[in-house]
Amino acid sequence: MKIALVTSNLRGGGAEKVFLRIASLLSAREHEVHVILLEHLVDHAVDPALTVHGLTAPGQPCRKGFIGKRVAAWRLRRLVRRLERDGAFDLIISTLPFADEVAALAGLPRLWHRIANTLSAELRRLPAEKARRRRERYRRLYDGAKLVAVSDGVARDLREGLGLDRTQIVRIYNPLDVDALRELAQAPQPEIPDRPYVIHVGRFAGQKRHDLLLDAWQRVRADMILVLLTQPEPALQAMIAERGLNDRVLIAGFQPNPYPWIARAQLLVLSSDHEGMPNVILEAAALHTPVVSTDCPSGPREILGGACPECLVPMNDATALAEAIESALQRRPAIENVDLSAFHAASVAQAYERLATAGDGGMV
Repeated sequence: MKIALVTSNLRGGGAEKVFLRIASLLSAREHEVHVILLEHLVDHAVDPALTVHGLTAPGQPCRKGFIGKRVAAWRLRRLVRRLERDGAFDLIISTLPFADEVAALAGLPRLWHRIANTLSAELRRLPAEKARRRRERYRRLYDGAKLVAVSDGVARDLREGLGLDRTQIVRIYNPLDVDALRELAQAPQPEIPDRPYVIHVGRFAGQKRHDLLLDAWQRVRADMILVLLTQPEPALQAMIAERGLNDRVLIAGFQPNPYPWIARAQLLVLSSDHEGMPNVILEAAALHTPVVSTDCPSGPREILGGACPECLVPMNDATALAEAIESALQRRPAIENVDLSAFHAASVAQAYERLATAGDGGMV
């Protein structure tokens, strides 16, 4: 098959990393895979077997806004037409709202939008008027489109939270290659602390609730440090200093290979207000690193609810999060009991292949 994956860029986010993983997975199954970046910005390591196209020069961002989207759509449509000279694409997948909107404006055929987050939860974080405008934007873009939801919770949010009643939605989990993760976790990493630590992996954004995590860490009495795998930001450093935690928190920066850090941690904590399907919990479970997570929409309960319900805590409750962290450090949860079979790479690849064979408007 001939497949294109369209996204804004390959900066250091989890959604971008998973998109690359899907591309590599399909390429390994002998499909012709093209990764198309609206702006040629790359932080993640890219599989050399993949063909990557940037619509801008390397390192150059694309323009946003009304005109920027239409310029990007024109460039995207022109590139796809050129790539289709020797055969049409069987499937085109876009991910993240900006890329989804540009792909839709480009009028690409056989297009599915992959939704990686609970969009209605995102809207609740915004001022009322901005939330109203964005909700209308999402409804214009996605109602009647073909969508891939990365979890049952995301699918439910699209139908109930956004009210998309004319939309075909298919749930396809993110792929997880346990053997590859465990091999990557063995790589030497001299910067890892030589004392026990708890880890949080995620960009510095309101959704990730570093403020809540740090409030909880103030209450934790364990003789450990908290490692944050995120880029240093003045606002984050100020949060740490305001709470008197300079000696108990390490900002370790973005790590292209975070798995040695996760594997050596005593515990991984997720403190988000909303997610789609938090890959870092899946990765920690694959590496047998215990997890404590807010019970946010969506994903944590789908992963942990059966095997480790005690690992889930209410959102926006620093005391409950601190108590769960201390409890998990004293009595290790049975993270190895988490069932990861639904995330096996072969099953995920076959689900995407079914999208391609279904054709335009066909049922999967």
